[in-house]
Amino acid sequence: MPVLPPAADPLQLAQALIRCESVTPAEAGALGLIEACLRGLGFTVWRLPFTGPGTETVDNLYARIGDGHPHFCFAGHTDVVPPGDRAGWSVDPFAAVVRDGRLYGRGAADMKAAIACFIAATARFLAARPDRRPGAVSILLTADEEGPAVNGTRRVLEWLKARGDIPDGCLVGEPTNPETLGEMIKIGRRGSLNGVLTVTGRQGHAAYPELADNPIPRLLRVLIRLNDAPIDHGTEHFEPSRLTLTTVDVGNPATNVIPASAAAGFNVRFNDSQTAETVRAWIEQQCRAVGGPFHLTTTSSGEAFLCPPSRLSTIVAGAVAAVTGRTPALTTTGGTSDARFIKDLCEVCEFGMVGATAHQVDEQVAVADIDRLTAIYAAVLDGFFASDP
Repeated sequence: MPVLPPAADPLQLAQALIRCESVTPAEAGALGLIEACLRGLGFTVWRLPFTGPGTETVDNLYARIGDGHPHFCFAGHTDVVPPGDRAGWSVDPFAAVVRDGRLYGRGAADMKAAIACFIAATARFLAARPDRRPGAVSILLTADEEGPAVNGTRRVLEWLKARGDIPDGCLVGEPTNPETLGEMIKIGRRGSLNGVLTVTGRQGHAAYPELADNPIPRLLRVLIRLNDAPIDHGTEHFEPSRLTLTTVDVGNPATNVIPASAAAGFNVRFNDSQTAETVRAWIEQQCRAVGGPFHLTTTSSGEAFLCPPSRLSTIVAGAVAAVTGRTPALTTTGGTSDARFIKDLCEVCEFGMVGATAHQVDEQVAVADIDRLTAIYAAVLDGFFASDP
């Protein structure tokens, strides 16, 4: 392992984490580095590898210092998406270069810098309170958030429930801010449903269309309905549910043949007035309105959920305002996160870095934001332990 950076230095720690090429589900030394940092701060650390039939083994980490309540948990992931075409990067994606006041590297925004910020904030919090009151701080990290999310956070939560180790509140360090640190706190997430719609017909010669049943026009009519018809009109904390077409495939190499089937793929992000089941029923209704035979397959990676504004989100919002001068919006936008599992265990909200370059070439964050996010997390800890929940 490389020289361990100081736990209280978030920039050096973020750089060390980025230099671990932890593409899902590889741990690549990132969890080992964090384990060493946390043990140095006095945490008890558990490494929790989980596997299952037909799935890869995923390494996870849970660490806690202190006992009893209040119990504050920080959750996140060390895995990152692949860098893509490295030739498109202006720097080595895993070199953690600082240039012009910005830290570059895969995982800088999503979400290694946030992990480093929380560890640094915790180090300062503990150092300032050698005689701190009873309570616990814990950290839950997985290497499986960007992947199938089967053997990661969900399995660790099962382990925690079996132990009776239940936090009072959990902050997930996902990059919640679109452009500027302090814009948004996530208090829920939309559900996500993926589907493939196959419309079937009867193959025939393109010169004699009356002798065939061309499925393509029917598929197009269905897709227009799916694209244009409103699923709903949104709710108090959620925007309207929305279906996005992602692919249309016929797979027909012949120019003079009418195909027997045509298919399209789509994703639906839906609000808390819907479930994966009601969204599928709506899609089937649109298909039946056009008519003709079809086959629909759907899978859902999570239902919509909302943690209404509460003590935890109020503490986080107050910390953001104190450090940045901004009043963050409480939103439910964006994709899915592991908060969809954590919400079944305890109160949860999300706040982290600016995510404008997450998953992109030249992913980057401002060094000044690393300092600010560390200060925000330290203020969250101060607020959370100021009084019992």
